[in-house]
Amino acid sequence: MTWTIISIILISLLKILVTCLPTGTVEWLMKKFETHSKLNVENITLTIDGKQLEVEDKIKVINDFNEAIFTKKHYIFPGTEDAFLSPEDSETPIVIDTKIGKRDVRLLLYRYNDRVDVVKKYKKKLVAYSLLSENLQKLS
Repeated sequence: MTWTIISIILISLLKILVTCLPTGTVEWLMKKFETHSKLNVENITLTIDGKQLEVEDKIKVINDFNEAIFTKKHYIFPGTEDAFLSPEDSETPIVIDTKIGKRDVRLLLYRYNDRVDVVKKYKKKLVAYSLLSENLQKLS
């Protein structure tokens, strides 16, 4: 009987603690699991066709990337990684090398008329998703 009362009290306290987390903790948890993370201009190398972009162009591309609208995430089945890394109907990708947290991340942006596909590579993992951004879609 006492065990049930103690367990109910502990579970109630845990529920109150979890539902009343401080804003900083909630933002940290959200940032840890977000797919389309915002980039900082200082620690980025941005190349198109093997050529690094000028500072002004780099800032413009990063701002357009940060303001882009996330539309959907693509599931990558084992063995189909090459279809995402080198699609047949896309131009040369924009390559962004950056550090997000402690991880070195490479973002490949494939531009189409109706969307921008992003492939995020870190360690041995791939994450693919689509964005809407008119400025990135029309970037020459």
